[in-house]
Amino acid sequence: MEDLTLEHRTGLPDALRVLLEAYPRQGWTQDPGFDGLIRFWLDRHLMFRRLLAEMQTGTEGLLDRNVDPQAFAKQVSRYGGMFVNGLHEHHTIEDTHYFPKLQAKDSRVARGFDILDADHHALDGHLAAFVDSANGVLTRLDDRAALQDGAAVFKASLNDMERLLNRHLSDEEDLIVPVILRYGSSDLGG
Repeated sequence: MEDLTLEHRTGLPDALRVLLEAYPRQGWTQDPGFDGLIRFWLDRHLMFRRLLAEMQTGTEGLLDRNVDPQAFAKQVSRYGGMFVNGLHEHHTIEDTHYFPKLQAKDSRVARGFDILDADHHALDGHLAAFVDSANGVLTRLDDRAALQDGAAVFKASLNDMERLLNRHLSDEEDLIVPVILRYGSSDLGG
């Protein structure tokens, strides 16, 4: 049996990609069903990716000694807080409002929403580790050697989070956007 956990999955199984075959990514924006809800959803995903990229750039700058430790701390505090709080809010809304409605629209892909929900629970643990790693580096601002070591650990945490989040967001987009394009979003509040 295929391991579909977030940490091991390389994509959605073919059986859950049936709507993606009918609504491939390259045609989404030209589809008449590409509405404000889809745009908003994809924009939120892009925001999470950009926040991670900004933190990675700042961490690399710190590791290269091109970024002041205080500026780094402000950036990680700001972007890290936006990232963690935004993801928690986003996942809560999906789990409680969107996923149940979307899951009911097409039985062929319904199991995919269980996978995405499991991703959210898995990401909770990874987000907690991310916060611990961020806090670990932020407590070392006065000791440059310890700061560099902490930043290296934080950079690894960012890389892991990027890999997991991109897997989740890509799979979520591949499942959700085709469902909305096929069945509409009028009952979703979009």
